[in-house]
Amino acid sequence: MAKHHDTGYKELFNHPEFVQQLIEGFAPAEIAALMDFSTLKNHSGNYITPLFEERFEDVVWSVQVHWQGVTERLFLYLLIEFQSTVDPTMPLRMLHYVACFYQHLLKTKVTTPAQGLPPILPIVLYNGLERWQVAEDIDELVRPTPPLFLRAYQPHLRYHLIDEGRYTPEQLGLIDSPLSAVFGVEIASRDRALLQVAVDRLVRLIQADPNKARLDRLITRWLKRHLQRLGAQIDLTQIHSLVEDTAMLAENLQHWAERERQEGERIGLQRGRQEGRQEGRQEGRQEGRQEGEQIGMQKTAQATARNLIALGLLNDAQIAQATGLSVAQVEALRADK
Repeated sequence: MAKHHDTGYKELFNHPEFVQQLIEGFAPAEIAALMDFSTLKNHSGNYITPLFEERFEDVVWSVQVHWQGVTERLFLYLLIEFQSTVDPTMPLRMLHYVACFYQHLLKTKVTTPAQGLPPILPIVLYNGLERWQVAEDIDELVRPTPPLFLRAYQPHLRYHLIDEGRYTPEQLGLIDSPLSAVFGVEIASRDRALLQVAVDRLVRLIQADPNKARLDRLITRWLKRHLQRLGAQIDLTQIHSLVEDTAMLAENLQHWAERERQEGERIGLQRGRQEGRQEGRQEGRQEGRQEGEQIGMQKTAQATARNLIALGLLNDAQIAQATGLSVAQVEALRADK
């Protein structure tokens, strides 16, 4: 499995407000409407997965949901998937992770077989460059499709996919939450000019939030880690608050973008010179070959003309026509003889 990138998202989603913003902004609305977010409880931890022989870090919350007069606790299983490539085995992995988590609930006496297993909402949050094209239900991996009498016996587990890269800036702009702006910064990071715009929107949404001070502290820490991961050549030690230090950050981002632009121009100019020299050498070799061929052809024509002169059968005009030399050249060869 590809190595996960540390983006700091796990720290954000260890706080209930970001979990609420994720569900309200990016999960199906009919599911979000059932949840009482004031009852969010963190159950995150590390679990050993025997099948994959790996320790995975995930984020697990529970929340009370209400439907048809029933109140029940639902577990939100958030797998933060930050890989450079899409993983086609995700449905199988999620099935295994959920089974391991259920086993954990039984082992720790959170529930019992007699009480039953609680409902769960598996979520995959993905931010890779390549768009996610993997099946979202384990039964889609069963191929060819089994006959009808066997379908009921196949495993079924669907996860809800949140593929950051599918969202346009316009779509994110309709989701009025600091988390949507965090996603916007992540997406815009490949364009330094757009990055500044995305950071400005993030600051505005933090300022408008009732928990401004807390969110400012958490997101500032995330953004500094994010910029370090991008290799930003800027001084982050003086940035303690996005809200209070926004002008300083904007200036640093502008200087970073300008340095990258200048470096790009320098590299482009250097490559242009190298390609020019290489092209010149190639043209020189080609011209040399052409010149050599012309000299060789000239010498061959002259040798043929000398032989024809020695035979004494043709006049100078006829020899010139036969060899491609000029009459003057033939006359000069006759004189040399």
